[in-house]
Amino acid sequence: MQQHADSYYAASIKYPLSFPPLEDDLDVDVCIVGAGITGASAALVLAERGYKVAVLEGKLTGWGASGRSGGQMIFGYACDQAKLTRLVGMEASRALWDISLEAMTLMRRRIHEHAIDCDLADGHLHAAVKPRHMTELESWARDLRRDFGYDKLEPWSRERVRQQLDTEAYLGGLYDPASGHVHPLNYTLGLVKAAVAAGARFFEHSPVTRIERGATPVAHTPTGKVRSRHLLLCGNAYLEGVAPEIERKIMPVGTYITATEPLGEERARELIRNNMAVADINFVLDYFRLSADHRLLFGGRVSYSRLDPLNLADTMGKRLRHVFPQLQGVKQQYTWGGYVGITMNRAPHFGRLDGNVYFAQGFSGHGIALTGMAGTLMADAIAGSAERFDLFGRIPHQDFPGGRLLRTPALVLAMAWYRLRDLL
Repeated sequence: MQQHADSYYAASIKYPLSFPPLEDDLDVDVCIVGAGITGASAALVLAERGYKVAVLEGKLTGWGASGRSGGQMIFGYACDQAKLTRLVGMEASRALWDISLEAMTLMRRRIHEHAIDCDLADGHLHAAVKPRHMTELESWARDLRRDFGYDKLEPWSRERVRQQLDTEAYLGGLYDPASGHVHPLNYTLGLVKAAVAAGARFFEHSPVTRIERGATPVAHTPTGKVRSRHLLLCGNAYLEGVAPEIERKIMPVGTYITATEPLGEERARELIRNNMAVADINFVLDYFRLSADHRLLFGGRVSYSRLDPLNLADTMGKRLRHVFPQLQGVKQQYTWGGYVGITMNRAPHFGRLDGNVYFAQGFSGHGIALTGMAGTLMADAIAGSAERFDLFGRIPHQDFPGGRLLRTPALVLAMAWYRLRDLL
C-alpha cells in the first residue's frame, strides 16, 4: 500500500486520515481530482455551501507537493509582479496582487476556524547572496510600495540580518512580517478533515485514468466512476494524461528538502532567532526554516531532468553547511523530494475546459497559500461568482516546447543558463 514520502512531515502527522478507494459509481454535484490543498479547499467551501462533493486521489491525501513542500507562506507569485503587469496590465495586476494577500489571510483564518495544528509561525526573509541581489530587492520593495501600496517590507542590512541569522552567507535582505511558514502536510490534512466534517467524501488510491466531457462530466478510475455537473482538476504536476491541452502548459520539476536531527531549542534559535522562514533569490534557490521540534529544514536544488540527484542527502548537506558551517557533524535524519508544476512564465495557470471542467495548476513552487485560494475561487465560480477566477485566465501561457518526450531535455538546456547566472 502506498505510503507518504519518508519525510519529517510524514513522521510528525497530527491527522492520520485514511479513506477507501472508489469501488462504485457515484452521482454528485462536483467531482474533484486531487486531494492536495487546492482540492481540499474547494471541497471544504463547496460542502459548506451544501454541494454534494466527491474527491478522487490517486495516492494519499496530501501525498504530492501539498504535503512535501518547504511550507513557506509568501506574498505574491513565483513570477514577480512586474511581469504580471506586463502580461495583463496594471488594473488586473493590482487585482491579482490583492488576491495573493487575501490568500495568506484566508489561510490563517482557516487554520484558526478549524483549529488546524500545523505549527503556524510568522515572518519571512528574502535574502541577498550578492550585491546585485540587494539592488533587486530594494527596487522590488520600492515598486510594490508605489504601485500596489504594500508597505510592510523592511529592507535589512547585512548587520540586521546577522542579528537574526547566525550565518555570513547573506549581504542583506527584505523582511516581510506578514508572510510565514507552516507544517504543510498537517495543514493539508487539517483541511481534508474539515471538508469531511462538512460533508465531502474522499477516496484514496483512486487514480483518474480518463475523463468524459460534456454536460455531465465523468471521471473514471480503475474500479469506479463519478458523474457530476462540475469537474475540478487539481492534480497539478501529478495529473498526467487526463487533459493533455493543459498538461502541455506545465513541467514537473523535482525539488528537495533535508531535515536535521533535533538541535534543541537553544541551538536552533541561535540559527534563526526570530523563527522566520528564509529563502535566497537565486534562480535555483536555497530556503530554510526551523521545525516546531527544533530541527533545521533546508530545501533547495532542483532536477529538471526528472531524475533525482545522486547522493541527494550529501548534496543537500553540503548546501546546508555552506550556509551554517557550525552544523558540521549534525546528522540529517530525513531527506526527501517531489514534483512541483512550473509554467513557462512562472505565473499560475487557472481556467476552464468546456465550461464545466475547471483547473488550477502551475503554482511554480509558490503555492502554499495560493493553492487554498485557487480551490476557493473555483468553488466561487461554480456557485456563480466567477469574476476573480476568470481573472487568472487572462494570463497568457505557452506550451513547453518539445512535447512530452522532448520538453524535459529542452528545459534542462535552458535552465543551465540560469544556473550559470546564479554563479556569477
